[in-house]
Amino acid sequence: MSPRATRPRRQRLVAGLTAVGVTASLTALVSPTAAAHPRHLDKQPVAVGSGGAVSSVDPYATEIGLEVLRRGGNATDAAVATAAALGVTEPYSAGIGGGGFFVHYDAATGDVETIDGRENAPAAMPHDAFIDPETSQPYPFFPDMVTSGVSVGVPGTPATWDAALREWGTYSLAQALRPAVQLARRGFEVDEEFREQTLDNAERFSAIEPTAELFLPGGDAPAVGSVFRNRDLAHTYSELGRRGVDWFYTGPIAGEIAETVQNPPRSGDTNLPVPAGHLTAEDMADYAVERPEATPHEYRGYEVVGMAPPSSGGTTVGEMLNILERFDLASMTTDEALHHYLEASALAYADRGRYSGDNRFVDVPVEELLSDDFAAERACELDPTTAADKPVAAGTADGDYDPTCERTDTELVERPDTEGPSTTHLSVVDRWGNVVAYTLTIEQTGGSGITVPGRGFLLNNELTDFSHVYDPEDPNRIEGGKRPRSSMSPTIVLRDGEPWLALGSPGGSTIITTVAQTLINRIDLGMDLPAALAAPRATQRNTVTVSAEPGFRDAHGAALEAYGHAFSTTSQLGAAAAVEVLPDGEVQAVAEPERRGGGAAGVVYPRR
Repeated sequence: MSPRATRPRRQRLVAGLTAVGVTASLTALVSPTAAAHPRHLDKQPVAVGSGGAVSSVDPYATEIGLEVLRRGGNATDAAVATAAALGVTEPYSAGIGGGGFFVHYDAATGDVETIDGRENAPAAMPHDAFIDPETSQPYPFFPDMVTSGVSVGVPGTPATWDAALREWGTYSLAQALRPAVQLARRGFEVDEEFREQTLDNAERFSAIEPTAELFLPGGDAPAVGSVFRNRDLAHTYSELGRRGVDWFYTGPIAGEIAETVQNPPRSGDTNLPVPAGHLTAEDMADYAVERPEATPHEYRGYEVVGMAPPSSGGTTVGEMLNILERFDLASMTTDEALHHYLEASALAYADRGRYSGDNRFVDVPVEELLSDDFAAERACELDPTTAADKPVAAGTADGDYDPTCERTDTELVERPDTEGPSTTHLSVVDRWGNVVAYTLTIEQTGGSGITVPGRGFLLNNELTDFSHVYDPEDPNRIEGGKRPRSSMSPTIVLRDGEPWLALGSPGGSTIITTVAQTLINRIDLGMDLPAALAAPRATQRNTVTVSAEPGFRDAHGAALEAYGHAFSTTSQLGAAAAVEVLPDGEVQAVAEPERRGGGAAGVVYPRR
């Protein structure tokens, strides 16, 4: 058994998917003949039907997940296959150079369990890792700090895939990876989003020789409509499937990753500092996934289950909803409800900044942060008629609460947001009722910008999610072996003990508000899932201004400014992917209709 997994392998079911079958299926998917242009796949944001569903940001990845479900694979098999495909088509958001959080509902037991595949800091990571020795100040975040070996943590994604398949899957790792191998070899059609993201990172990518060779061939980003192939990644995936996950963490590739981090392969044609990192082959060999308890809490009769630390998603989404449960949002106007949402967000983010981190290193009071009594005390700070001055103070999550609103023992904690806006999410439901919500990332769009030579994948810059200036009182302070705090919020919602909704999003620290706002839209404001997901968004992360999409400001800005909210504009927030189980037993997969170029939703047997 692999030492990366923390639980024994279950007796495998018959997957019904042979090597020949997968290869033939994918060949039909991307190309009618071996040499032909990959088939264009349209993005469909909503699909309803039966037999299982997949929602992601990419049509190739979604179709691969659906094909796994069609051929007898379960939700875990499809989730890993979809994630591997996203490593091909969304290489700037996710891949085996990163990490993530996997939430699984088991239809046979009714249990929701999780896998923490977050990246580890190297054992030798110094407290001043992000301080420029020439200035004694933090490196500029972008592009200097992120484009560095210092920012790279030990990847957790391969170990996550292996652990999930061993615990809940019916496929081997090789079977789950095979469709993505074929996709990487045959290529996919470049869209405007891929080209734009490449151009946005051209300065960084050109600084690293293997990255420039792969993503800037001839010095330019791949043209829209051209075919992008990644044969190095196909070979890496093939080897990972054939040799197993230990090959990645203890074999030659582990040494290659460490060498790349310690000696970034600069092109010689850059002014970026690209400082060397601290990751070693020993750090790679020591990596293992964690299996924390999920974070369930009740909200208006629904059980909302999320991810425990080092993700702050489960506790912060949970606290926001627990605060809001003290108010009857459904009886309010939309603007009144949104005022409450923004104020509850600021309160929960204040507590996130004070308490959240890797609970192997700091004492995160998860039970208290999710308690109804703490929420009632925090709700005392929410004025239904006036926005509080920001930032607001954190509460005292100590188990001693006074819901009469007479206590004032709060503490103002101001710490900057250090999370990048990238990441990706996928949601899967299978024919048996198993559910997966899986968020994975390499952090910044393009990660560290460093491609492992000859391997075809980018390394993460997750360690920039730590607070950049060391403070011994900061739960997210840099420490060797620690995992940086994350906002990834893969969420499964149960109704009457049965799965109802799987949801998640990219977006850095805005992930939490995207998930919470979508749930409020769906549960409190009477929207169906497509409307709840497409509605304009705003995020209040305990900052002076609310960051809002243009559509949100157009619809609600004037009314909310009357409460005292101040706004700044951002083009888009998140790129959610969700699946809902409908009352008649059918499933509805929903992806973004427009954000980040739109997502792709599909079901095995569409409704006629």
